[in-house]
Amino acid sequence: MKILIVEDEPVLNQQIVEAIEHAGWLAESSCDGIDALYQVTEESFDAVVLDLGLPKLDGLSILRAMREQNSCLPVIILSARDSLHDRIEGLNAGADDYLCKPFQMAELVARLRVQIRRSNGQASPVLTSGDLMFDTRTSSVYWQGQPVKLTALELKMLGYMMHNQGRVISRSELVEHIYRQDFDRDSNTIEVFIRRIRSKISPDVIRTVRGLGYRLGQLT
Repeated sequence: MKILIVEDEPVLNQQIVEAIEHAGWLAESSCDGIDALYQVTEESFDAVVLDLGLPKLDGLSILRAMREQNSCLPVIILSARDSLHDRIEGLNAGADDYLCKPFQMAELVARLRVQIRRSNGQASPVLTSGDLMFDTRTSSVYWQGQPVKLTALELKMLGYMMHNQGRVISRSELVEHIYRQDFDRDSNTIEVFIRRIRSKISPDVIRTVRGLGYRLGQLT
């Protein structure tokens, strides 16, 4: 999962980035509204954490611009504005959730998990595909009831595929949602991790769709 953090307070921005990465996701950050709108328009994300009080362009303007472009990306607003009017205004502008400052990082991560699951049509925190189970709360993987030990990057890849199971996912999409922008996109790292996951779970758990990418689960 790739999350955009839009927060102009440097210390809080870094704390959120660390919490996101500790949860096993990829975090990109922005400190002003114009840069944030550019990133969310030009790049692919799974969710946005959006502060309202930003320099250059405020958070509500970013959110409204996203919804006018028919973006369905989950957005959680962060704000010190805790009045009922402010919360209603944020939700009416298109936010999926509203979290008042100060807040606990664990709660933000939990709310992100909920919104990401909902955006992929999944209600349960435990994702399943046949005999494969992925617990999003603990990033635990089980195959036929037995725990499977995966590295952090293998978990990121499998987690993204479990959230998007049944859909063919291209190699470039996997790179976009698992690695930072400076990743060498000509490397064969994706193929290496696919082979490792197959060796630890089952050769058939991830299928190669020739010329298109990879698929986990039944085709939708």
